[in-house]
Amino acid sequence: MTSTEQRIPAGPADKYDTAEDLLTWMSHSVERFGDIYQASIYGNRVYVITAPDYVEHVLLTNWQNYIRKGYAIKRISMLLGNGIISSNGEFWINQRRMIQPAFTRKAVGSQTDVMIAANVELLEKWKSAARSETSVNVTRDVSRMVLKVVLTAIFGADYATIAPHFDIVSEKSRSLEFAQMFTTLGKVIVEVAAQRRRGDVAAADILGWVMQARDRNHGAPMPDTQLAREIMTLIVAGHETTSSVLNWTWYLLSRHPRVDARLASELDGLRAGQVPAIENLPNFPYSCQVSEEAMRLYPPLWLMTRRALQDDQIGGYFVPAGTEIYISPYFVQRNPRFWQAPNNFDPARFDAPDPDDRNRLKMCPFGAGPRN
Repeated sequence: MTSTEQRIPAGPADKYDTAEDLLTWMSHSVERFGDIYQASIYGNRVYVITAPDYVEHVLLTNWQNYIRKGYAIKRISMLLGNGIISSNGEFWINQRRMIQPAFTRKAVGSQTDVMIAANVELLEKWKSAARSETSVNVTRDVSRMVLKVVLTAIFGADYATIAPHFDIVSEKSRSLEFAQMFTTLGKVIVEVAAQRRRGDVAAADILGWVMQARDRNHGAPMPDTQLAREIMTLIVAGHETTSSVLNWTWYLLSRHPRVDARLASELDGLRAGQVPAIENLPNFPYSCQVSEEAMRLYPPLWLMTRRALQDDQIGGYFVPAGTEIYISPYFVQRNPRFWQAPNNFDPARFDAPDPDDRNRLKMCPFGAGPRN
């Protein structure tokens, strides 16, 4: 390689101090060094990238060179084991194939009634609080509502049996104590699966679909230990991402009364007690814009990490094998090169499709590519 090809991006001289908030520390470096910089974080050589075309290279164009490794994945694997989020290679491909049937459009659509029922229940609670001028804890209420949806979608008729065990998901902060308590819940999932087998129950819920899945190569079902890992992964991932988006949405609406009023106006066409059906959601475009803008400002995944298997180039910079890549949708989606007034809450920016898709990953709240 020539010296030009081995050009290394600039970055902060000091290592990241774990006493500091990582998001704040990275924010200062993004302001100083721009779309790509090198840093020492948790003792590793890291490239932080915040330009959509760089993100596209890692997640789409050359994704096979960048495996899911690094700080964020290590924390997930400590909690959930070698599941679909933290695994790589052929094992991940096989797990993805076995879980995928639970997330087809038809399968998700079949859970509409579950989602509506939980939302209507929360709506009635908040209406009652409004009538009595009683304050509500939006964060707690939304978290509990989303957890109910997730657990009902996964366990169906076994929800009442399962739910008390998983209260910690919405009640406990993510700490070592939580991790120790949560890892014991795999036994509960295995027992539910065993009871279904004894009763020859083929339930039309996510657990049922995953239990019925078979390894494409060997025709075997997923082992119980792995089944528990994957179900626990779906519970945590499905709960945290959705409750985070909804919570930030309510926060933003409370700070922007004009947006709140326009959103209410769009929904005023519904008759009393009526709830939009899934096929009618396109009739509420501003509601969608509000959600998109909330996810742009506060993406449910603020940090994704990868590790380079072989030497590569990103934006003209040399990436040595073993380098960790930090992709933060939080910074990508606030990059002033690609967003006007990036820190403002303006749902109207999503009023029409972006005619310029050259930087399509300037919006990537859930990542992109095969690991999306």
